[in-house]
Amino acid sequence: MTVPTALDAGSTLPDDADRALLIGRAWLPELHGPSVIAVRGDEAVDLTAVFPTTSELVEQATDASAIRSVVADAPTVASIAEMIANSAEPSRDPSRPWLLSPLDLQAVKAAGVTFAASLLERVIEEQAGGEAARAAEIRERVTGILGGSLRNLVPGSTRAEELKAALQSEGLWSQYLEVGIGPDAEIFTKAQPMSTVGTGADAGIYSRSTWNNPEPELAVVVASTGTVVGATLANDINLRDFEGRSALLLSKAKDNNASGAVGPFIRLFDEHFSLPDVETAEVALEVEGAEGYTLHAVSSQAESSRSVASLVAQLVGPHHQYPDGAVLLLGTMFAPTSDRFEVGGGFTHVAGDQVRISSPRLGTLSNRIVHSEDCAPWSFGAGALLRNLAARGLLHGAADGR
Repeated sequence: MTVPTALDAGSTLPDDADRALLIGRAWLPELHGPSVIAVRGDEAVDLTAVFPTTSELVEQATDASAIRSVVADAPTVASIAEMIANSAEPSRDPSRPWLLSPLDLQAVKAAGVTFAASLLERVIEEQAGGEAARAAEIRERVTGILGGSLRNLVPGSTRAEELKAALQSEGLWSQYLEVGIGPDAEIFTKAQPMSTVGTGADAGIYSRSTWNNPEPELAVVVASTGTVVGATLANDINLRDFEGRSALLLSKAKDNNASGAVGPFIRLFDEHFSLPDVETAEVALEVEGAEGYTLHAVSSQAESSRSVASLVAQLVGPHHQYPDGAVLLLGTMFAPTSDRFEVGGGFTHVAGDQVRISSPRLGTLSNRIVHSEDCAPWSFGAGALLRNLAARGLLHGAADGR
């Protein structure tokens, strides 16, 4: 038994959708391929004649007025409400358009352990072995070194180095704390370009995993220049048992069929929405299981120990380039620990779970969790995209370089 998936425009679109510049992708059955779309009032309009990929659109997204002009003149594809409603698996009608992930050629990167304060609290609690008095003693000792709350700890700072030394002397150090409070952020590849799934699609957990969880995150969209031009929502689905066995299993824990969900749209920056809105955004997580289980949580990106600018600087620059742009997941604010089946067992997914990740200015990303092996196989990659666009006469321009 699974929780029925139902999508509607009212809950999927941002609260202020009437003034938001929303860009996405949709599968158009009659074209046997995807189109770049935008939301214009009640319509989804096709931008592909001007921007064959969202990657190309992002490169010009610093001029929001120019993008709006293209949107204003673009032909209608379908009602946005009908397209959203038809995006839900397994009830999707394959003869009608549906939403895809808004990403295509962009690199899909993620930042880990960006909420240092909550990480440190978990380490303190784990090292205390469940003894409240000992946990208080450890916390008092650590905060005494810092001279205040752990919530304001800046990674790589002198205070962070002092904490590192103190934790090492107490035998509390770990590789996760190194990237949590050290100078270098953890930036890893979450998924390959073209492999993420959109809202309504089934999202996957590897069937061999018995301990896993959603990782609801804000994600920023970065042009090849390193400029952040917009934001979206993402679910960095994680296999906690695999990663817990060894950090070298991170790719197995993170990159499986349909294990990265992104959407519903990219909201481009303009006079109504900008980077400060991302840095203070609240994100809500809702998990609904077929057996009646529910999980609700809300947190704020403002609690992150690393700024968006500092993370992007570690992603792209003279040390690394992304000619097709990138999306950077900013790290999860959640570590679901509520017991689902037995005391001390914590949270893990069950096939059929419905996960909703929402933020007022970005809308709602909704996916049903099933085993990766039961999700639609990933078969439409970058090569297929280029062949499809070429057949439609939509490839244009040339660039020098490697």
